[in-house]
Amino acid sequence: MNAQATPLSLALLGHPNSGKTALFNLLTGSRQKVANYAGVTVERKEGQLVTPSGQRVRVLDLPGAYSLNALSADEAVTRDVVTGQRAGEAAPGLLVCVVDATNLRLGLRMVLETQAMGIPMVLALNMSDAARRAGITIDRAVLEHELGMPVVETVGIRKGGAAELLQWLDGWRAQGAVQARPWQPQGVEQVLRTQQEARRILGLAVREPEGLAQVDDTLDRVVLHPLWGTLLLACTMFLMFQAVFSWAAAPMDAITGTVEALGHWLQARLPEGVLRSLLVDGIVAGVGGVLVFLPQILILFFFILALEDSGYLPRAAFLLDRLMGTVGLSGRSFIPLLSSFACAIPGIMATRTITHWRERLVTIMIAPLMTCSARLPVYALLIAAFIPERTVAGWFNLQGLVMFALYLGGILGAMAVAAVLKLWRGKVRPTPLLMELPPYRVPSARNLVLGLYERATIFLKRVGGIILALTVLLWFLSTFPAPPEGATGPAIEYSLAGQLGRALEHVFAPLGFNWQISIALVPGMAAREVVVGALGTVYALSASGDDVAAQLGPLIAQQWSLATALSLLVWFVFAPQCLSTLATVRRETDSWGLALLMATYLFALAYAASWMTYRLALAWGGG
Repeated sequence: MNAQATPLSLALLGHPNSGKTALFNLLTGSRQKVANYAGVTVERKEGQLVTPSGQRVRVLDLPGAYSLNALSADEAVTRDVVTGQRAGEAAPGLLVCVVDATNLRLGLRMVLETQAMGIPMVLALNMSDAARRAGITIDRAVLEHELGMPVVETVGIRKGGAAELLQWLDGWRAQGAVQARPWQPQGVEQVLRTQQEARRILGLAVREPEGLAQVDDTLDRVVLHPLWGTLLLACTMFLMFQAVFSWAAAPMDAITGTVEALGHWLQARLPEGVLRSLLVDGIVAGVGGVLVFLPQILILFFFILALEDSGYLPRAAFLLDRLMGTVGLSGRSFIPLLSSFACAIPGIMATRTITHWRERLVTIMIAPLMTCSARLPVYALLIAAFIPERTVAGWFNLQGLVMFALYLGGILGAMAVAAVLKLWRGKVRPTPLLMELPPYRVPSARNLVLGLYERATIFLKRVGGIILALTVLLWFLSTFPAPPEGATGPAIEYSLAGQLGRALEHVFAPLGFNWQISIALVPGMAAREVVVGALGTVYALSASGDDVAAQLGPLIAQQWSLATALSLLVWFVFAPQCLSTLATVRRETDSWGLALLMATYLFALAYAASWMTYRLALAWGGG
């Protein structure tokens, strides 16, 4: 086949966490596109690769699945594509079955199940380097003989890690059109026979060092213990938020100094006027005020990525399964909810793995209550301004304790909402959580670096994109129209933004919010991080002094009461979601009504919680 011929169509089939998507990214690089399958919201990733000999190959990354006996929307799409039952989707000419070489038994049953259809297949032993490091020996010749299919080794996270697969593709030629055998769901007896066959093949082809399983079992006796495991999880989360403040201090100071120096440099070289105001009061005050929180966001993601790569997160899901069952959820909801700490959008999309629709819908509705990273800049600003930096009990950073309390408040709020929605669900029981635990691994430094690079890139793109655009828009609204002759107040009070802030102040005054805060909440509907930049812009234009943008924390500490600060912190624990999240809810549920319901109940919850916080703080002398 030459480069001009019709490209080979292959699909990557594998269980979750097999490294399938990493292999897809390695094969296709930038030659890929992401969309949804027609008629459903399951993500579709398709790409192109060119083998060393010039052969073009169309690659489809199928959603992760443990079996073709589908239990979720993701698995149903995988089943339909593999079996050729999906309308408008041609069956692939070749299946590359990606399995985790360190845990071959986890994917072998689906390989045997799919093989019965007679589709051309090749088995990719992914993470083969990790298997060798763990002392696991896989006899590829035996495996090829027993399975009756080629076996290649891949390392999806290493450059050149797909070389053997690419070389095999160069030498493989399709034997005309393939007519797959009709697929029928496996019954209990067939499943048991397939499992027995998988165990037999594993016994012949795989040798694991003695004591490997015992180490995992020993660790699991602590990690999965109802008491010690729960305490370990709580301590891990607690230390994570302590580190967010302790480790980030030095890089944040460096960024703050750079932003402040840039503001001074621009002021010294530009004449007073609209351009200087735009650059100094708008862009530097707004964007610079958000950029300073990048170190804290990266520290948070470092912990999340390390826990995920180590194999701990599925165990945390098992540990919390019984607890979450008390509010009508199962452990399956844990991973989507944990993902929502990064951003509610991927968390909501991750609910596709939940089999029962009502349980999935409840998880979607409470996912925004997990404190996403976009709120971290707001929390960090207010905590640094109003909570003294001191040690509690000789060990704990008080600011980190407050941060932990805010995250905990979101979690407790989510569980309370789920408990209320459980009444609506009636006597429907959550789907039992059944999944095989992956082996423990030392987190890959490469994975951590790539993950942090990706998160930093996403954050910086938001800073240079939507946050910059909203900051400039807010500066424009805060600058025009110019104040009338004889005006004595700051110019922003006569601007469009000032008029809007004064109008909204009537709505938010019971919460202790002034007109400056009311203005900042408006662009915050598009992106939470913009709130800090918006406050920087508003105060730069409404207060005196050249260093206002660099001294936003001390400035609000002087002008706001402690009750106002606490009220605003609580507001952001429950605040209505950004427009992108609401659009995702609409796409996942196919209902604008549910998206509107989410925004309404979150607004009501935030308003009530902030009002109570403000009144209690005033009563306790926080005014």
